[in-house]
Amino acid sequence: MKSALLINYEYCTGCHSCEIACRNELGLGLGTWGIKMLESEPFQIDEDTWNWDYAPILTSLCNMCADRVAEGKDPACAHHCLANCIEYGTFEELAKKAAEMPGKVYVISNQ
Repeated sequence: MKSALLINYEYCTGCHSCEIACRNELGLGLGTWGIKMLESEPFQIDEDTWNWDYAPILTSLCNMCADRVAEGKDPACAHHCLANCIEYGTFEELAKKAAEMPGKVYVISNQ
């Protein structure tokens, strides 16, 4: 079965903990990412509401922390996500879960 990450962008706070955890786990140098946080510019929705979106995106260097997963652990990004908006599992189970969730939810597999 394919492994995947479910990322709920609705609750991502943009803390970058997924980036740092990934870089430390994979031993990547500065400016190199297995998961990269993209940020949109703040924009005004209406007179009283501003929005600023964050989107963790997997890069080609992501291996879903194969060594951690082999030990029965979650990938570093999911384990260290402070907002608990990154989940690890099979593509099938996460796709089913995402279909039942409102908002900006994506299931990503790099395999």
